[in-house]
Amino acid sequence: MEILLQLCARTELTVCFAFYPHARLEGEGQGRILQRFPEKDWEDSPFPQGVELFCQPSGWQLVPDQQPPSFFVAVLTDINSDRHYCACFTFWEGLDNPQVRKTSAVDEADELSVVQTSKIFAPKSLVLVSQLDYTEVFRNCLGLIYTVHVDGLSVPLETVIGHLLTCVIPIAGGSQRTITLGAGDRQVIQTPISDSLPVSGSSVAQLFRQLGIVNVLYLFCAALTEHKILFLSSSYQRLTDACRALLAIMFPLKYSFTYIPILPGKLLEVLSTPTPFIIGVNSFFRSETQELLDVIIADLDGGTVTIPECVHISLLPEPLLQQTQTALSMVLDPELEVADHAFPPQSIQPSALKIQDKEIRAVFLWLFARLFQGYRWCLHIIRIHPEPVIRFHKAAFLGQRALSEDDFLTKVLDGMAFAGFVSERGPPYRATDLFDDLVANQVERIRQEEACPHKVMNHVKELAEQLFKNENPYPAVAMHKVQRPSENSQNNAQNRAPFPMLDDVAVQLFIDHAAAKLKTAPPAVKAELKSMVPSGPPLGENGNVMANSARRLEVVRNCITYIFENKMLEAKKLMPAVLRALKGRGARVCLTQELNQHVLQNRAVLDDQQFDYIVRMMNCTLQDCSHMDEHGIAAALLPLVTAFCRKLGAGITQFAYSCVQEHMVWTNMQFWEAMFYSDVQNHIRHLYLETEDREQEISALELASEQSRLWPTLSKEMQMERVQKEESTVFSQAIHYANRMSYLLLPLDTSKNRLLRSSGIGDMESVSNSYVTNSIAGSMAESYDTESGFEDAESSDVANSVVRFINRFVDKVCNESGVTNEHLKALHAMIPDIVQMHIETLEAVHRESKRLPPIQKPKLLRPTLLPGEELVMDGMRVHLIPDGREEATGLMGGPPLLPAEGAIFLTTYRLIFKGTPTDPLVGEQTVTRSFPIASLTKEKRISVTLTMDQFVQEGLQLRSCTFQLMKIAFDEEVASDLAEVFRKHLHKLRYPQHVQGTFAFTVGQCGKMVVEHKAKDKNQSLKTLSKNLVKSAKRTIGRQYVSRKKYSPPTWENRSSFQSELDEDEISVSEEVDQSSLTLSSTIRSSDRQTMSNVVERACCRDYQRLGLGTLSNSLTRSKNEPFRISTANRMYTMCRSYPGLLIVPQSIPDATINRICRCYRQNRFPVVCWRNSRTKAVLLRSAGLHAKGVVGFFKSPNAPTAVPSQADSTNLEQEKYLQAIISSMPSYSENSGRNTLSGFTSTHMNTSGRAKVISLSQPKVSGKARNPPRGKWGSIRGSGRLSAYNPDVGTRLAGKESPQPNGGPSDPLFLRQQKAYLYIIGDKAQLKGGKQDSFQHWEVVPIEVCDVRQVKNSFKKLMKACVPSSSTSDPNMSFLRCLEESEWMLHRVLQVSVLVVELLNTGSSVMVSLEDGWDVTTQVVSLVQLLSDPYYRTFDGFRLLVEKEWLSFGHRFSHRGAQTLGSQSSGFTPIFLQFLDCVHQIHLQFPMEFEFSQYYLKFLAYHYVSNRFRTFLLDSDYERIELGVLYEEKGERKNPQVCKSVWDYIDRLNKKTPVFYNYMFSPEDEEVLRPYTFISNLKVWDFYTEETLSEGPSYDWELRGRQERTAEETAEKPDTSGPKSQRHIVWPCYDNLTKAVPDSITKLLQELQSLEAELGQTSDKWKDTWDKIKTTQRTETNSLLMSSNLSHQRRSQGVYLQESGVGSSINLALDCEASATSTPVAGRPSTSTLYSQFQSTESENRSFEGILFKKGALLKPWKPRWFVLDKTKHQLRYYESRQDKECKGVIELAEVESVTAGTPTMGAPKNIDEKAFFDLKTTKRVYNFCAQDSLNAQLWMDSIQSCLSDA
Repeated sequence: MEILLQLCARTELTVCFAFYPHARLEGEGQGRILQRFPEKDWEDSPFPQGVELFCQPSGWQLVPDQQPPSFFVAVLTDINSDRHYCACFTFWEGLDNPQVRKTSAVDEADELSVVQTSKIFAPKSLVLVSQLDYTEVFRNCLGLIYTVHVDGLSVPLETVIGHLLTCVIPIAGGSQRTITLGAGDRQVIQTPISDSLPVSGSSVAQLFRQLGIVNVLYLFCAALTEHKILFLSSSYQRLTDACRALLAIMFPLKYSFTYIPILPGKLLEVLSTPTPFIIGVNSFFRSETQELLDVIIADLDGGTVTIPECVHISLLPEPLLQQTQTALSMVLDPELEVADHAFPPQSIQPSALKIQDKEIRAVFLWLFARLFQGYRWCLHIIRIHPEPVIRFHKAAFLGQRALSEDDFLTKVLDGMAFAGFVSERGPPYRATDLFDDLVANQVERIRQEEACPHKVMNHVKELAEQLFKNENPYPAVAMHKVQRPSENSQNNAQNRAPFPMLDDVAVQLFIDHAAAKLKTAPPAVKAELKSMVPSGPPLGENGNVMANSARRLEVVRNCITYIFENKMLEAKKLMPAVLRALKGRGARVCLTQELNQHVLQNRAVLDDQQFDYIVRMMNCTLQDCSHMDEHGIAAALLPLVTAFCRKLGAGITQFAYSCVQEHMVWTNMQFWEAMFYSDVQNHIRHLYLETEDREQEISALELASEQSRLWPTLSKEMQMERVQKEESTVFSQAIHYANRMSYLLLPLDTSKNRLLRSSGIGDMESVSNSYVTNSIAGSMAESYDTESGFEDAESSDVANSVVRFINRFVDKVCNESGVTNEHLKALHAMIPDIVQMHIETLEAVHRESKRLPPIQKPKLLRPTLLPGEELVMDGMRVHLIPDGREEATGLMGGPPLLPAEGAIFLTTYRLIFKGTPTDPLVGEQTVTRSFPIASLTKEKRISVTLTMDQFVQEGLQLRSCTFQLMKIAFDEEVASDLAEVFRKHLHKLRYPQHVQGTFAFTVGQCGKMVVEHKAKDKNQSLKTLSKNLVKSAKRTIGRQYVSRKKYSPPTWENRSSFQSELDEDEISVSEEVDQSSLTLSSTIRSSDRQTMSNVVERACCRDYQRLGLGTLSNSLTRSKNEPFRISTANRMYTMCRSYPGLLIVPQSIPDATINRICRCYRQNRFPVVCWRNSRTKAVLLRSAGLHAKGVVGFFKSPNAPTAVPSQADSTNLEQEKYLQAIISSMPSYSENSGRNTLSGFTSTHMNTSGRAKVISLSQPKVSGKARNPPRGKWGSIRGSGRLSAYNPDVGTRLAGKESPQPNGGPSDPLFLRQQKAYLYIIGDKAQLKGGKQDSFQHWEVVPIEVCDVRQVKNSFKKLMKACVPSSSTSDPNMSFLRCLEESEWMLHRVLQVSVLVVELLNTGSSVMVSLEDGWDVTTQVVSLVQLLSDPYYRTFDGFRLLVEKEWLSFGHRFSHRGAQTLGSQSSGFTPIFLQFLDCVHQIHLQFPMEFEFSQYYLKFLAYHYVSNRFRTFLLDSDYERIELGVLYEEKGERKNPQVCKSVWDYIDRLNKKTPVFYNYMFSPEDEEVLRPYTFISNLKVWDFYTEETLSEGPSYDWELRGRQERTAEETAEKPDTSGPKSQRHIVWPCYDNLTKAVPDSITKLLQELQSLEAELGQTSDKWKDTWDKIKTTQRTETNSLLMSSNLSHQRRSQGVYLQESGVGSSINLALDCEASATSTPVAGRPSTSTLYSQFQSTESENRSFEGILFKKGALLKPWKPRWFVLDKTKHQLRYYESRQDKECKGVIELAEVESVTAGTPTMGAPKNIDEKAFFDLKTTKRVYNFCAQDSLNAQLWMDSIQSCLSDA
């Protein structure tokens, strides 16, 4: 375990020996040095410390067996980064085993179990340390010393070592030296010709053999881009060779990080260093390298390279990578190319290893020559004397090579190795080598040959020859002669004497003697050949980059000429073309050259317009420059921006730099450095050109080379003078640049505290990525002040940051270019003064520039806002760009409305663009495009090139789910950070944290939430009531139901003792609540009955009662014979959060059972009844799909109801009971006689349902054979000869069963058994796979395929792109219809399932829809089924009720599906409700006479369900709405009458004013069931998706329409002198609102009637009154018409006649029959007229006298016409807004009336009315002023009131 001898070398060699005395067998020992020669260090090479660790890298250990001697070379690097090569020769010496000696004394019986040898072996090492790397020579020398020792040769060891230490070897120069150590040996040492080229032996070829081409290339790129590399091998010598090889292929770059080819085990912690490294470690330590996360591990023995996940290696750019790989494979595997040849050449062998090694290195040399070609043209020489200082202009190099985007090259140029390359190879006067020649003189050859691999190979072979010659200058070398130890001496190791201690004195004498000889010898100095380094061909501008046509450059030149000749009109015309051309680099270069010609003596004074144009062109040029300025455009403009100026006033000049500051390049430190160095180089060149008086063509590097050559010949004074001159040149440039930087970094308005970006110059430590907005500041600073923490900062903040930035710059460049410290201090003192001075100049300029008239841009138009809508960001000037819709662009005829110029406004509710078209022909029109922020689905950045004279920055594309798309491009005046702020605000508004942040909640609020009232308040709000209800409920029940949010869910029923816990079967709401049963903190008085009805209505009880499903009786007892009851099991929303509080369940099922059943269903959504067919009494149920286990247990186990199966668990039985209870409720269940077979139904349906045929309801039975359909509606129109495509549809898609029968008979695909089931369960096909149908059960499962939410989401995206494409395309595959087809907007599937369910219900079977989670497709299907089956739902009231019941109460997840908040953002927008509305629209198109509401009503809902204007469609369930307190909001509670919280209230109010929602064709047929066609060919694209009104934006916010019309009228009132106007009005389809421009005839007539009444001074009736009157007069005629025609039997999709079919209108506002003053859905049906008696005032019987009176409002209020009713019974005078209004506006109690007297007209009274028509009514509280239509009428009223008073 000992180091033996160690040789140290300067260029010579030294020897030391080391021994190790005491050894231990177990564990590791410690090596120590025994002897070293010479004992003192050489003067120029100190002895490295810790050599003993490297001799045995795996640790010093004793071994039981003799080992063969080993040899390897370790490399140590000293503090000066000089490498020392330690050649280590280890052999093993035998020792007596001390442990054996001890054990021999012990008794034989206790012999050790381990057999121990008597001898053990300890390592001894001979080490030679040298600064030269001659592995073979070291191996031979150390081997010789060992041989002399073991073979006992006669030569003394001291002599051998003395010779070794004193032989002299020259470092390089291609000489050869023969050495002998005096033991009969002879060795020849050859030195390489050039010491700059690495010596690699055959190590490179070896590395490629071990790892392969791709792996080595990975390592090569990793080493160049500064990653950590670790080699593993079990051979130490191979580790050294691999590391040497990697360094060799990196030439001409030198590795400058940690380099340890052999790392001892004790130093393994070095591997966790943060810096890059190349290290080799023995495979023995592999396990300890496993946890290194960022180290690339190359296993030489296994041939693998492992790259960790977190490491990204940038590879060589293509095509270089591919070409390099090809070249390498041709070197390493030449047979590959001819492997497929039929007659391969006889022998294609790879070259010998040593030659192959050089060929591989030649490939890498060739590669570097290509990578670095032309690098010398990007060197800046900034000092020549005393030492050259060179800097590399990285940006210019990357730009000219068109590689600025390349990751690999950028990293290499930023790396340490390249910095070393520049400092070593930069100097222009030095010795040159192979690489210099290659990169300068052979670039052209490389470029021409690169595409031809064989030519490349020839070149590679030439280079390889030169490399080989460098290493082996004398190939025919005399033979080496070195003795090896003899065989027997090796075998005889056991008895060998140990290596002796040597005589120090003898060795030292040898050394001293040799040293004396050297002194007398003449110095052998090899003259270094210095020369000028050739630069090679200049970096050509790559042709493909300069793809600017001469025409474009001509345009730029002409425009500049026009500007300077003051031909402004011509210049303006050319400007758009110029701005387009400036996107190309050639045009930008051309611009800088042209502008240069107009600068005289560094100055060019312009007038305002010239200045404006020039600045605009400069900005456009700079905007496309990257912050690196790789094309030098900013550099060329820098002198120009300080030259062009305009006079603002007396002595005040504004320079162009104050207008071009908003570009990132000015804040990039590297840009300024490169500019500075470039200028310094030019000045130094001029400095020497003057002295030289030479021609101008000489380049700076050539000049520097010449000066460097002359330098030694100059006198000391001359040398000093030149140094000073250069230094002062640099210093003066530094002052100049401090000024320049302050010009471009200080903003014009320094008073504003500008926003410093985080990476801006405010605190920018890393100079590489410095960006600053708007000259280190941004115009949006105000909004950031509070965030950045300096509220009222002085302008000094800007000044300080600029000073800091300039100081950093000055420090860096002055230190690099050797400016003296005194000068540097002077500079630092100057900079603040320069900045301050410039700020003062700017203040005056800013002041004056404000007075300039602004550039004429179109005035920004303000948008009209809704009440409560507020601006979040004021208008930002933008351009609205045309998208893929061509209507507005003029391509389809009509004027080009787009592009338009205007502003984008962000409000709390909408995003609005308002502006004017840029086309002058339509410049007077206004273009508006807007959508609610809540409907934004996608926002992405785009860049826009515009054909107009404004230069435009980046843009945004905003897509909305209201089928609107806004492509906007920000104007140049909008700062980029302002656009960013806009995006942030937009995102914040689009995705509020909570639903309470949406517009529906924030509108009209003062930011305060509703405060909780105390219990004593008289008029207690419902919110509080609901909260108190819940609180007391919790107290009473003693169970915490809700613990999540601030509100708790109230129960709908207010008997808070919750008796219903005990009697679950009943529910009753008594009119007078029993006071004693209340434990509420605020008891409910009888006056709060309104709340009760609200709760009941909201829980859909109104509808259940109408359908006779459950009753709300006043008594607590109820007959048990009703099949269904209203269950309150979910009243606290504990059973199912997403269901309503009240549910319809079978009478016989107790609530406890329901609680258990619900667990089998997803989300606990168990089956509940939602509708009942009034004729067949079949019920429609809805539920979620079963949990997987539920399916298995329920549908797949054949449970026969006759006997209880043993294996079925109780829930399955309970589920069965539940379904059985539903079946039992059906009348048809008890009378099994007349059951029709369903197969008959299906087959007919199959033939026809594509054609909407109907099985007539009167027919009791349809035989199974009947293939011809019975005569239903339209039964005779088309023949049914061929089977329609419904066959596969219903058969396989709907039923999910195989259609062909096994016996080949006729298929009967839908239901395979003869008997009709009582209950059909529509389930998901995927979930019900493999379910066996049980023949005893009375229900049957119909599996269907449904679209899941993901499909709907993707389909909707495609639909939007089809209807509103983002860009126009001529691709026929992208046409509108093709895109529409590909969107797969699957309405027909939903409609088909719905039609199927309608048929089943009609034939008397109940249906349970049980799909997905029960809140998407289920909701669509059950809603459509009810709409098709029940005419009530096709009225206003009914449709509202349907949506409230099925969508809102049953928990469709509006917030989640609409992605209304930040939490649901990731889930994306899924328009389930929109699909439903589209289906309704399709049905409406086919049955236009069956719906009371119009198509506009559906569009209105489609728009507002995503707009978040109303609260109706927010939140996911009633539970959540109660929690927020938004469920029960009384109308009287609204503080702001302008703000409607419910969309239904809004529609009601609007409907009273205008017939826009009303369908004039409404003329329903009694009890008609609709069966629409469901084929895709029958469906139409909804115009909601495609229409647009650019004149006013979407027409769904009516307040805006009113306001816009008023402003239009005001402008029209101004006198117009332009001459006669045409009465014709041109209507543009995408611009005008067609409903307004081309109204339907009835609306038009109604409007005319109203205006006529107004002219005549009559009080105009509501439109509905007028319409109803007209209809009643028509009835008699219509009846006879209908009787004689066959129309009543026709399907009325073609019906355009407007009469009614003698049934009475089902408009909710009653007609003339006041007797039924209830909202009868279809008049004449007795069941419905009595339905709402509990909820509606039936006051019509008590009307003694009624009519219209004008009433004067209270103080300062106007006169208004009201409908007055005198009620003798109740002794009241009531008034309503109109005749049919059911809501009383006010009551005058007659008991309080004191007198009735004739009155006089007061201010504001109706005109043209007789004075005697006025009368006053005096009560105890106030005096009422009335006005009748005439005096007669007034007298009647006075008499009637008087008679009432006297009666009392």
